[in-house]
Amino acid sequence: MIMTENYIDKDILFIVKSEIRLKILTELSEKPQTIREIVDNTNMIYSSVSNNMNKLEYKNHVIKENRVYSVNPMTKIYFNQLMEFKKSIDVIQNYNSLWYKHDITYLNIGLIEDITKLYQSKLIETNPIDIYKTHNNIKRQLKNSRNVKGVLPYIHPEYPKLIENILKNNGSVELIMEKDIYKGLVSQMDEKLKRKSMREGRLKINIIKENLEIYLLICDDAMNLGLFRNDGSYDQNRILNSSSDEAMNWAASLFDNIKEKVI
Repeated sequence: MIMTENYIDKDILFIVKSEIRLKILTELSEKPQTIREIVDNTNMIYSSVSNNMNKLEYKNHVIKENRVYSVNPMTKIYFNQLMEFKKSIDVIQNYNSLWYKHDITYLNIGLIEDITKLYQSKLIETNPIDIYKTHNNIKRQLKNSRNVKGVLPYIHPEYPKLIENILKNNGSVELIMEKDIYKGLVSQMDEKLKRKSMREGRLKINIIKENLEIYLLICDDAMNLGLFRNDGSYDQNRILNSSSDEAMNWAASLFDNIKEKVI
């Protein structure tokens, strides 16, 4: 593989121009395989795989040994970087209605750089048939969780009881919210349970003075992210949801970052 000034641009273009070549390199990045194994794993046409494999071999992107192909180590480095970039683009494009005309100032540069961790998320949006779709999704998660962390810019009427049930089952809740939101929450909770939970460290509420313009809820098995529109209104019609470990870690970092920033 000869390194020239335009090598990276030309070879990246060569790879991304073909979905088949991307799939081949994805398969070989997992483990060395024969053409037949790749065909069986991907359901691609044998002739297409064989033809593109020959091109990859000619450009020294793959190495053949006893009919088994593997990725050239240098190509694997570039390919992994390329796929991370592609994931970032997919996250932006697939959830465009969440990002577009919405405030993302609470996402620091580190979180934005790690946005690929949201790759396996799904965007839950309300529709005329189900206008409570986002809330019902969150309600279901709260009912089935024992440990919850959240940044709440508002309190839904059902939240106090849902939080109470978590505490009654010896779960734990940590929230970040404005003073008025806090008052609205605790005024609807059992006072004895609230005090007992706080004393035991199972209920922690971080009260802040500034307005919160982000929604974040981390339950046992999923995270939920909601954003404010650029006009300052909260968009209750869509929420980003994910149960992947990467997304959960990303959300935990966001929670800690907000807590450090505003507390």
